[in-house]
Amino acid sequence: MRDERHAYFLKPVTVAQKQYEALRAFFLENQSADEVAARFGYSVSALYSLTRDFRGFLRKDGADEDMFFASHTRGRKEKDCGGELTALLVSLRKKNLSVPDIKALADAQGHAVSERYIYQVLKNEGFERLPRRTAPDKDNKHILDVLTAPESAALTYEPEHFSTQGSIGVLCLLPYMKKYGIDKAILDSRYPGTKSIGTMSSILSFIALKLSSVRRYSADDLWCMDRGLGLFAGLNVLPKTAWFSSYSSRITRGMNLAFLKSLHAIWIKNGLLSDTINLDFTTIPYWGDASHLENNWSGKRNKALESMLAVLGQDPDSGIIDYGETGIRHNEQDDVVLEFLDFYRAGKAKADCGLKWLVFDSKFTPYGNLRKLEDSGIRFITIRRRGKNIVDKLEKLPNTAWKKIRVMNADGKGRMLKVYEEEVFIKEYGKTVRQIAITGHGKIKPALIITNDPEIDQASLIRKYSRRWLVEKGISEQIEFFHLNRVSSSMVIKVDFDLTMTVLAHNLYRLLAMNLPGYSHATAASLYDTFLRNSGEVEIQDDDIHVRMKKKRNLPALLGEMEQLNTVRLPWMNNHKLIFSGSSTT
Repeated sequence: MRDERHAYFLKPVTVAQKQYEALRAFFLENQSADEVAARFGYSVSALYSLTRDFRGFLRKDGADEDMFFASHTRGRKEKDCGGELTALLVSLRKKNLSVPDIKALADAQGHAVSERYIYQVLKNEGFERLPRRTAPDKDNKHILDVLTAPESAALTYEPEHFSTQGSIGVLCLLPYMKKYGIDKAILDSRYPGTKSIGTMSSILSFIALKLSSVRRYSADDLWCMDRGLGLFAGLNVLPKTAWFSSYSSRITRGMNLAFLKSLHAIWIKNGLLSDTINLDFTTIPYWGDASHLENNWSGKRNKALESMLAVLGQDPDSGIIDYGETGIRHNEQDDVVLEFLDFYRAGKAKADCGLKWLVFDSKFTPYGNLRKLEDSGIRFITIRRRGKNIVDKLEKLPNTAWKKIRVMNADGKGRMLKVYEEEVFIKEYGKTVRQIAITGHGKIKPALIITNDPEIDQASLIRKYSRRWLVEKGISEQIEFFHLNRVSSSMVIKVDFDLTMTVLAHNLYRLLAMNLPGYSHATAASLYDTFLRNSGEVEIQDDDIHVRMKKKRNLPALLGEMEQLNTVRLPWMNNHKLIFSGSSTT
């Protein structure tokens, strides 16, 4: 033991100890430079350089640290030496932000502080607990008066821990993108990237805003400092408004159409499209200088206004929206149904594409195009416009001409209707067509359904057309939840990109709904409020990303579904796995 203790001083191992012993022998023991250099393995010139640095250190007045020995201060390291952090926390509380909100914003700014520390600082500054806040109180629209959002940058996925408020649940949709190959469709698309943000992160930035029901791109809000939404896109935080506007200006209709075709192939491959597609128009208003736009009827506002006309094609069984296009001019809208057919088939033979029925309302396309659909092997179901002569004829029919049938609803309940079927000749169609008049549905005048399908029974025909209202429900959802009626630019191509991103966001919600028992028909807004609108903590580890979501009534159902996807590795997120669990707090 004695030899080991002597060896520690006579044979130093670390660089600092070796330098200290060499200087001690030179100055205190008065050994020559040659002797000290030989003893400690230095050259003479290196030893003189060391002595020069030592003299320079001694000449410094009030040096912060010793040249060889570090001083250690007892207790915790001071987090706020200059008071800047305390000033930031106080200013955020003055904006009516809760401690968890402040914690999430502090994490985005790079301040590693706990909620307990924030609470204690605010308590010391004389702040009481916040009263119960209403929803408007929680819309923190003015935090940028206090904070400057950090610049967006690609995540390095180094181990870290941070909090996020409001939309942590949207991370649950990322495994579905890998499961269905949507990530590959994005990477293979013609969408561009930027120098600092790649194609995948660019598209996911738009999707993150759509999924979280962000009000509009036109104003930076909490989302530009939400680490959870940033993680969704593989970034520290989402980009600011100017980036979204400039990026969408680079997108063409050809890029959107190619991407929709890639998604179409995914839906077909996974059996998410049936043999029927419902088609309908929707009006997207514009509130700026709309002199280049045409007037279109808006059912939501019950008037015609300068707007963009868009079309959506939705599967009635899965709810998947397969097709979308904006900027349709009046002289083009009659042939939209034929353009959709070309999109769906994309070079496939009639028998191979799987599409049998198209369902739409009476004003979607003229009768002449119905004949073209029949010649293309498509069965159509639509409503015939009711003229005065047709209504008079139906009213004069005896009661014995009407047949009573029961049409079953999705909830298992049936409804009695009276129907009258006949073959009618339509001049523009060029031949007779099957027509079924329906009454007893609460309408004053009978509804007229026409179809070129001679085999489908009356009840199935009526039920299939009634499900067309699903696409109207889907359109209403796009307007309310995805904010299609708040376009960000007068450029039609931007709106077309906005619609394409809306279609993908809507379909991600459909994929989630299909796997949540009892919620298969829930709207995106309902799914978001019930499951995904939540707060929590994220911990990035070497191999996994742990997402701990705060307690919520329906959280167990969501975690049960996520357990089946916790082995899915996400290549665009450095091949990490997302592990979801519940937090101990509410």
